[in-house]
Amino acid sequence: MGLPDDLVWPVPLDPTGQDGPTAGLARGRDWRRSSHGLYVPADTDQSVEQRIVEAAAVLPAYGGVTGWAGLRWLGGAWFDGTGRGGREQRPVTLATGDRSIRPRPGIAISEERLDPTELHAHRGLIVTTALRSVFFETRYAATDGEAVTVADMAAYADLVSRRDVVEFATVNAGWTGMDRFRLVAEDMDENSWSPAEVTMRRTWEHEAQLPRPLTNRPVFDLTGRHLGTPDLIDPVAGVIGEYNGALHLDGDQRSRDVRREALFREVGLECVEMLAGDLADTTAFIGRVRQAYARAARQPVTHRRWTIALPSWWVPTFTVEQRRALDDSQRQRLLRLRLRAG
Repeated sequence: MGLPDDLVWPVPLDPTGQDGPTAGLARGRDWRRSSHGLYVPADTDQSVEQRIVEAAAVLPAYGGVTGWAGLRWLGGAWFDGTGRGGREQRPVTLATGDRSIRPRPGIAISEERLDPTELHAHRGLIVTTALRSVFFETRYAATDGEAVTVADMAAYADLVSRRDVVEFATVNAGWTGMDRFRLVAEDMDENSWSPAEVTMRRTWEHEAQLPRPLTNRPVFDLTGRHLGTPDLIDPVAGVIGEYNGALHLDGDQRSRDVRREALFREVGLECVEMLAGDLADTTAFIGRVRQAYARAARQPVTHRRWTIALPSWWVPTFTVEQRRALDDSQRQRLLRLRLRAG
């Protein structure tokens, strides 16, 4: 499979002007230099994927795109190549295994050893395997939370499973950042649906010191009617958590959120929200989730009119293994939101 039609492979100068710009044309408005000696038409859309292509064009004979860019190229929709808050573009990292090329603006180089089995062709580029890309990206993440988010979002796209990560950790001792990679193997979740949910889950467990909640588990009433799928739920305490970011401030969406919360409360569940502002400072959320637990503890057991036990007709998609086992029709029907995001 070649490069997607909407992407442009950089070309060198061509004195004839047939396969690339002449030196004169390259100095004009119609061409843009993508890297030293390579050019693309000036009107080429500078999308995330195009940035990856332009970086891949400088790969030596041996090597591949890795890290966030490798995961994006393999279908990881959440890997957009921006830093915290989306305010800056992160470089595309090329794994070369040696010093055959140097870093340059927008391109970083990983000289760590690289096994040929960790490289493969996909949609016209050579990339490292999803597991190797996760291995790189998590070990060099700025924080533990960012590292776990990488693994969770790779699992969201079914690129890696927790079992994959655990097994990889056991056979790759001695690399830089292995303590963090082992932490990721222990802490990752295969059913988080967004980076914000990862932050909420880890705040709930590690900062508020409360039991680890389940992610995106459907809740039913006692007749088997699906009430909703909260972002987080502690089924023992009867507490659910929802992340409500800026999109949830929209009038129609906010109305749906309020009705949904009321429905959960009617059957005896206590609800707590994490807001966009809580991502930077989790103090207020920690207080709210502890208060929700206190309220839930005062609820009589007889008030519980809900369950997370699955009715016979429900097809579970909580793990990477379960999702990988779906046929094409099931994937289109059950994972349509994930596929749309990709």
